[in-house]
Amino acid sequence: MEKTWRWFGKKDEITLTMLRQIGVEGIVTALHDVPNGEVWPLETVKEMKEYIESAGLRWSVVESLPVCEAIKYAGPDRDRLITNYIQSLTNLGKAGIKTVCYNFMPVIDWIRTDLNHPWPDGTTSLYFNKTRFAYFDLKILKRKHAEKDYSEKELMEVEKLGSRITGEEELELIDTVIVKTQGFVNGNIREGETEPVSVFRRLLSLYEGVDKGMLRENMRYFLAAVMPVCEKYGIDMCVHPDDPPFQMLGLPRIVTCEEDIAWILDAVDNPHNGLTFCAGSLSAGVHNDTRGLARRFAGRTRFVHLRSTETLSGGDFIESSHLSGRGHLIELIRVFESSNPGLPMRVDHGRMMLGDEKLGYNPGYSFHGRMLALAQVEGMMSVVQDELQEQRMRF
Repeated sequence: MEKTWRWFGKKDEITLTMLRQIGVEGIVTALHDVPNGEVWPLETVKEMKEYIESAGLRWSVVESLPVCEAIKYAGPDRDRLITNYIQSLTNLGKAGIKTVCYNFMPVIDWIRTDLNHPWPDGTTSLYFNKTRFAYFDLKILKRKHAEKDYSEKELMEVEKLGSRITGEEELELIDTVIVKTQGFVNGNIREGETEPVSVFRRLLSLYEGVDKGMLRENMRYFLAAVMPVCEKYGIDMCVHPDDPPFQMLGLPRIVTCEEDIAWILDAVDNPHNGLTFCAGSLSAGVHNDTRGLARRFAGRTRFVHLRSTETLSGGDFIESSHLSGRGHLIELIRVFESSNPGLPMRVDHGRMMLGDEKLGYNPGYSFHGRMLALAQVEGMMSVVQDELQEQRMRF
């Protein structure tokens, strides 16, 4: 597997020189300054590629070229936005960049309620608490009919939380759920809008009446439109699983399980319609076995995120060590190295440790924490490579 790293461009505190020194081979990045829906200019793509290559690395994966909300809910601008998307893919293809990770999650991307959950050793990691999220949904967002999505026990826990939560904690919860972890504001804020909850409510309203079947058909429409340019330039589109992989906020989520993934790959049955296998996202759902999913979809996997989660009681989950949890990363490495070798891989989220928390890194994207994770994964990769070499020698 190619060892890659999510890098946030020239403004990232983590430099390409630092990444070269810790064994990174490929860069996963995007043109973060281009607003959602606008074309990525060819010259800007080439400049970024050349900048990365001048550091002795390569631009391995685009993560991500965002799919605009109007494409997902089939708004009046859908075809224009898809045309722009195709032009961006064309420019990436002309520059020789062949792998694009994207998601089709309505409004909200990955969801956590705590960005600095403490571990006994003094490190912190990302955490999802079902009660705190339900409180956000019911008491802050005040989504219509939201109570129907929660059990009586969960509703009681929300009331208990409401009796002790402070105004400062509410603001922190808003910041965590819909500001610090989300890209939804990029290209979606209208002139005069300043309050994130009201922006979020408006975006949710765009999906009224859009059910799972409709969202699936909108995805099929999008994929069918972009596959010709992918075939022309050899570009692989790799859909990222929903994170977490279950329904949230009354929105349909369509990349949550084996049946969902199979539907997407069959809906537009083209080898360039592929999967980003995110072990962390998938393992956060108790219904998913990452090992079985890897075996079934290895042939259509084009990019791998290696991280792991541990599910807890009440619907909570925490991002665990890369050596533990429901991700079963060494088993996944065995699957991918034996059946689809050479895939780009990044360790994805890491803990905050050794002063990471003071350096302003994006949530989950620490330097020391991810460096530790990369070392752990590299060790697992070496074990698997030795196993495969022994097998080849026997036969």
